[in-house]
Amino acid sequence: MKYAFSLSVLLFLSACSPKNAPSDIKPVMPLSEPKTGTENLQNGPMIGYVEMREALIWVQTKTFASVQVEYWEKGKPEQKWRTDLVQTYKNSAFTAKCIAENLEPGRSYEYRVEINGDSVLLNYPTSFSTQPLWQWRTDPPTFTLATGSCAYVNEPEYDRPGTPYGSNHHIFTKIYEKKPDLMLWLGDNVYLRETDWFTRSGIQHRYTHDRSVTTELHPLLANTPNYAIWDDHDFGPNDADATWVHKETAWEIFRDFWGNPTYGVNGQKGCTTQFQFADVDFFLLDNRYFRTPNFCEHCPNRTLLGKEQLEWFLAALAGSWAPYKIVAIGGQVLTTSPNHETAFHFFPEEREIIMNFIEKENIKGVIFLTGDKHYTELSAVKNKAGNWVYDLTTSPFTSGTFTNPEAKEPNEYRVPGTIVDQHNFSLLQFSGPRKNRELSIKVINHEGKEMWMRTLNYDGVK
Repeated sequence: MKYAFSLSVLLFLSACSPKNAPSDIKPVMPLSEPKTGTENLQNGPMIGYVEMREALIWVQTKTFASVQVEYWEKGKPEQKWRTDLVQTYKNSAFTAKCIAENLEPGRSYEYRVEINGDSVLLNYPTSFSTQPLWQWRTDPPTFTLATGSCAYVNEPEYDRPGTPYGSNHHIFTKIYEKKPDLMLWLGDNVYLRETDWFTRSGIQHRYTHDRSVTTELHPLLANTPNYAIWDDHDFGPNDADATWVHKETAWEIFRDFWGNPTYGVNGQKGCTTQFQFADVDFFLLDNRYFRTPNFCEHCPNRTLLGKEQLEWFLAALAGSWAPYKIVAIGGQVLTTSPNHETAFHFFPEEREIIMNFIEKENIKGVIFLTGDKHYTELSAVKNKAGNWVYDLTTSPFTSGTFTNPEAKEPNEYRVPGTIVDQHNFSLLQFSGPRKNRELSIKVINHEGKEMWMRTLNYDGVK
């Protein structure tokens, strides 16, 4: 009788349960045959940030599940460690961030994902390498960064009619084949559609769909540290700004799907963060969350970055001892083009503040990494302090290309011969002794063909 009574109570409670239970209440698992770990995997794994002592491993499951990662030093499978168990929930799109801790610097690790205790079986390797401890011991290590922007993945029933906007997704295979030490996504990493903008489930669907169907992307994500900023299309509608009413939802989902070390500075929201890789400092800026509307001429305190972010960025830039300061932002900074898509077209005073600060503080080695333009080019300007400032614009990965930019987009700062109007990505290699570091840039198209190569240092472009 006690079992019958318990069943009756459960049925009554189930009938009275609210349809929209709080997100921190675990949903009841459906009464169905248990799935294997592989069948329960929706997306991933993806490597997020990697430091000397820990690394983030991201996974998305198909429904409520427990996720754990087993990892071991390459060549030493007899000694294994496990991350803490992480539960996935609907409110965060069933995503999990597992932290591999107590790692050793400069070591290579392999790992295996488990979902509900069952192993996930993949047809490609899963590995990462921690950053080496080189300070006070050797010259900084040589390392390679892959970067770019504008990744459009087609979904015909929700795309605009006509020729598909996305193509050549095998570019991600070409990036993976180059074995970069890290990957930096420069915004428009997904393209939210009209069906996505106004709901959490819509934005979650876009991220989930694009990572699910782009199988060429999976080995790259699983074996390379990935860092990201956003631009308008993964923040909201075209040219979205601080008035976007769903920006906090977009920010929460951005955090769910990326593995940056932090999100926002000084208690503020946004995608702003900073990290160091070898001897290079990376500053990732947010050009959307605090942005004044483009065409609001009489809005008070017009700004692109917002007062708090701008002050933090300038102080952090001045405090950097890195030979190169890489500044990632969604729109082009160094250009004389009148195109409104550039980062500071509507905020020239703010650009002047930044450029004057770099000049007056005698800051060397500043390189902006930008996207959005649907073509690639390198821009360079020498300031009155005698220091070169660069802007490498890399776009697009897979979205539509901008034709004939040389004629349509005049830019006095453009380095001749650096325009690419095909699907492409950039590879940046940092090398050389500690006091004489050099940066070489290669731009490679979707077929793996090198389009151009330049070397940058404090003396200019070679």
